[in-house]
Amino acid sequence: MKKTKNDKYVTITRRKGDFSLLFSVILLSVIGTVFIYSASRYSALSTYNDSLYFVKKQIIGILLGIAAMVFTSFYNYNRLKKFTIPVSIIAVVLLCLVFVPGIGVENYGAKRWIGFGGFTLQPSEIAKFALILFTASYVSSNPDKIKTFVGILPVLVFGGIICLLIILEPNMSITICTVLLMFGLLFAAGMKIKHFAFLIIPAFLGGVALIFLEPYRINRLLAFIDPWSNPKGEGYQLLQS
Repeated sequence: MKKTKNDKYVTITRRKGDFSLLFSVILLSVIGTVFIYSASRYSALSTYNDSLYFVKKQIIGILLGIAAMVFTSFYNYNRLKKFTIPVSIIAVVLLCLVFVPGIGVENYGAKRWIGFGGFTLQPSEIAKFALILFTASYVSSNPDKIKTFVGILPVLVFGGIICLLIILEPNMSITICTVLLMFGLLFAAGMKIKHFAFLIIPAFLGGVALIFLEPYRINRLLAFIDPWSNPKGEGYQLLQS
């Protein structure tokens, strides 16, 4: 069978690998696990009688992630394009399910998770991967359209739907991350600077407006600037970290 340029690239990548990226992922996973133990050992011991309860869950997640990483390293990424539409639809449906009573899990007034029995899932994390896949698939099929404002509208519309559903949970931090991810993908794909500037300004102003619409967001911002002003309230988490 004749190899394409993409097949050749995949073969070279497998042989050489990106060990700096692999090392960074492993290092961040280890550091994150230590942080989780430091932050959760008391509550885990008092609630579950096991100071390592959350650490064990994190390790299981890391092992599953490693398995997925190994699998995808041998998988031709060009084949992922055929999953673009199904994954995008699933991501939107999962984000909508957080608002369904009995399925959406509410904590401190926010619905950011869905639960089935003892299993919980945060759809916004799935949505970020869906956005990456959608953008990569669209850009690879329409490389010239990314230079026009009309050409980037499909990405903006899909990303906008995801961001709207996430902010309604509400979850502003993940919304900001998703917006930055979308802009980063478009910029890396070759979006013109003038289009980037045209979009980033209203996005920034929208973020500022969202902060001032909710008092608790203003308090968090002030606590970030001066956590000692409220060391046992909004500033507690920052001071402990």
